[in-house]
Amino acid sequence: MKFFQLEGTPREALGKKATKAIRKENGIPAVLYGSEPVALPYEGQLNEGERLVEIGNNKGLIVTNFTVTKDAVRNLIYTPEVYLVDLSLKNSRKVKALLKELQTQPVTDAILHIDFIEIFDDKPILIEVPVTLQGHSEGVKAGGKLSLEMRKLKVKALYKDIPEKLVIDISDLGLGKTIQVGGLHFDNLELVNAKNAVVCAVKLTRAARGAAAAAAK
Repeated sequence: MKFFQLEGTPREALGKKATKAIRKENGIPAVLYGSEPVALPYEGQLNEGERLVEIGNNKGLIVTNFTVTKDAVRNLIYTPEVYLVDLSLKNSRKVKALLKELQTQPVTDAILHIDFIEIFDDKPILIEVPVTLQGHSEGVKAGGKLSLEMRKLKVKALYKDIPEKLVIDISDLGLGKTIQVGGLHFDNLELVNAKNAVVCAVKLTRAARGAAAAAAK
């Protein structure tokens, strides 16, 4: 997959007043989740911007609060591409992360908050990957219309095995036929969508129906 280089600044001040000040200065508040659980009480030292969140069974997660600039994340957010993020936190650490969720202003669509989740080499992740159709289907040659029903598929895999896109060969896709999730296979990937979900189809057009009726006479 493609990587996106992003630099963030850890922040200690939380709450509405601090958040408002960040946005006023063209920044966006962000949180990094997903660190490995640690035993409580925690005997280590927290870096700037980090705090402990209790998750039960005497375990906690180290969650990092930081800020990014609007310009820094523009090309990460406004793109159909799916990126893994090389996140560098000033005076703290570097991690691999995935954009998890965006909070936007309902009227203006301005970005209010971003959640990231930390990625580990040995732990599978869930992510949506764009679909690309390849080939010229038999059904289209016969007058049908190709329809892409699912532009992205959700996959589960180690991040190193996730491609930039899922290429599906439609050369043998006939008139009135479909390709469903259950009929697809990609090495080292588990498709999470419902197996009977239609990814693409060649639909009958009026012209194709006429040609089929004429051929049947």
